[in-house]
Amino acid sequence: MKFVLLHGPTWDPGDLAGAFDAEQIERKPLTTLTPGLIDARPTVLLLDEALRRILGAPGVRSAADAGAVVVALGAPGETDLPADLPGAEVLSGFLTYPAGRRQLFTALKAGYREAAARLEALRARAEVVVRSREITELTRIGVALSTERNYDVLLEMILSQARRITQSDGGSLYLVEGRDTPNPKLRFKLTQSDTIPNTGFVGFTMAIDHASQAGYVCSTGEPLVIDDVYFLPPDVEYSFNRSVDERNRYRSKSMLTVPMKNHKEEVIGALQLINRKRDPEAKLLTPQDVEAQVIPFSRRTVEIVDALAGQAAVSIENSLLYEDIERLFEGFVTAAVTAIEQRDPTTFGHSGRVAAMSVGLAELVDHSTAGPYRHLNFTREQIKEIRYAGLLHDFGKVGVREQVLVKAKKLYPPDLALLRGRYGFIKRTAEAEYHRARADYLAEHGREGYDAFLSHLDAGFRTEVEGLDQFIRTVLQSNEPTVLPEGSFEELLTWAERKFLDIESREQAYLSDDEVRFLTIRKGSLDEAERMEIESHVTHTYRFLLQIPWTKELAQIPHIAYGHHEKLNGTGY
Repeated sequence: MKFVLLHGPTWDPGDLAGAFDAEQIERKPLTTLTPGLIDARPTVLLLDEALRRILGAPGVRSAADAGAVVVALGAPGETDLPADLPGAEVLSGFLTYPAGRRQLFTALKAGYREAAARLEALRARAEVVVRSREITELTRIGVALSTERNYDVLLEMILSQARRITQSDGGSLYLVEGRDTPNPKLRFKLTQSDTIPNTGFVGFTMAIDHASQAGYVCSTGEPLVIDDVYFLPPDVEYSFNRSVDERNRYRSKSMLTVPMKNHKEEVIGALQLINRKRDPEAKLLTPQDVEAQVIPFSRRTVEIVDALAGQAAVSIENSLLYEDIERLFEGFVTAAVTAIEQRDPTTFGHSGRVAAMSVGLAELVDHSTAGPYRHLNFTREQIKEIRYAGLLHDFGKVGVREQVLVKAKKLYPPDLALLRGRYGFIKRTAEAEYHRARADYLAEHGREGYDAFLSHLDAGFRTEVEGLDQFIRTVLQSNEPTVLPEGSFEELLTWAERKFLDIESREQAYLSDDEVRFLTIRKGSLDEAERMEIESHVTHTYRFLLQIPWTKELAQIPHIAYGHHEKLNGTGY
């Protein structure tokens, strides 16, 4: 309890003697009335009649706001305070003059109780503000951690945020590897330091046991707070390795190591903070800096870091799950592309090349600072959309008949084989007719005039065979596709008009109407119907990709893939 008498000429400070112990009374001149006058103890200010004029002054109001209680002392003959006294709203009590010791004691005791209640309320409000600020900060950090998809960036963020909110000079992050195996290990994954940013960090694994602080925390699941790691209690199992300190001329002192637990309360790693500082910007370059700046980690700091470690563990698990999903999706995409290219071996690797070139073009545009595309930029998610769209753009080919998909010539292989067989049949028929004519002549005329007949027959047979060979050459030449519309098919059409007798002596054309139609394709190897079927793979791709429940970041993949054959001016296929 403390009473402060700002005394004037009306009251003698000695009037309080005997009511309270001398050490409980502080006699202060008016000039000391500042907010700094109020400390952590409940305080009662006594103002005599000469000083009541300062009730409305900022000093008194500030003292009252800081938790002090103001009691006014009356002048001789005063039974109450004037109604129009400025600043009377800050008063908690009034004593008439002269006041007995019992009356004085009662008023001051009531004032003390009120002052104590005010201080407690102020402390509670301050605590609420601090806790609210901490919760807001942890929420902000939690949101930032939950939205980060890059695993390495996430780990850096976890450690840097933990160091920031605790004002730690350095820190390390450890992750448990092989949790589903009989002998999991703890990997030293990351380290940061304000004073020694280049520590020559090399990751390694260690046993999850009590030999190290991180191993101890991961095996017990309990946080570890050490005020000075150079002076550990003799009965602890863990030790501190000073080699990094000695190599970098550093002094580790206060240390906090907390386990990172996921939503199943499984320890997935440890967060270790080193050297909590008074000034977060200070560098600990000398032992004097360490002595002046480093302070222990408080109980509240442990609670905050423990909460952050829980958020970090969930974020790490989510990030790993997200990576697993991405790997699963990558596997699906790879399988889909493999299925496509197995149906069309002539374009093996095409989907991957399209994806790589599309991403390369997008990145080039994104970094462009001049030209018509200088204002066009792509986010990381959009680049990923472009890549997946490139890989899957031809998946609709699964809806195209394989014979059309792989058609390399104008005629399908079975049709060309049939035509070759027809050519062979006609040629063999000519040979048979040739030999029959020879036999008939000999049977009818004998050897008389045979040589002349045979010479004439041979000439005709050679002409016919050469004509048939020219026929098949014309067919094979016409069967080759061209890049540009070119070629004359008059000779082919002439052959199409010729007839032969089949094995049943029915008259047949050398070339059917369908064969003529295919062989007279002026560009490529596909007729109009086949080309429309091939072009339909774009729509098949689009409809197939629409069935996939894409995330918001990948929602444009079907639309990007749908436009992969669109002309640059947007006028069609």
